[in-house]
Amino acid sequence: MSIFSKIAAGEIPSYKCAESEKFYAFLDISPLAKGHTLVIPRKEVDYIFDLADDDIAELQVFAKRVAVALKAAFPCRKVAQVVLGLEVPHAHIHLIPMQSEADVDFRKEKLSLTEEEFREIADKIRKEFSKL
Repeated sequence: MSIFSKIAAGEIPSYKCAESEKFYAFLDISPLAKGHTLVIPRKEVDYIFDLADDDIAELQVFAKRVAVALKAAFPCRKVAQVVLGLEVPHAHIHLIPMQSEADVDFRKEKLSLTEEEFREIADKIRKEFSKL
């Protein structure tokens, strides 16, 4: 079972932003920007393009709703969507508030946030998501 499956199951704590029966969104603990969120299917699949067509379509619609909430909580020019990462064998989408393309450079130094800041960020996103 991947760490993301354990997070979605509540076995490992996370800063939950949104969830449904099939999907889970939570804050990245090494964020590029305030609000950097990961969106995952609850079903453990390593490679996003191995998801069934219906599942990947539903994942994208769920991610879109999270992105709308994220943009409302953290005004930005756009919310970037990035599918990147080999370290966790579980399909995931990064949603990152951005003012410029430089904000989505994974080589740059990550933000260092306190537990209180993470909670406040997740609360803001959850509040906006609940309005959708």
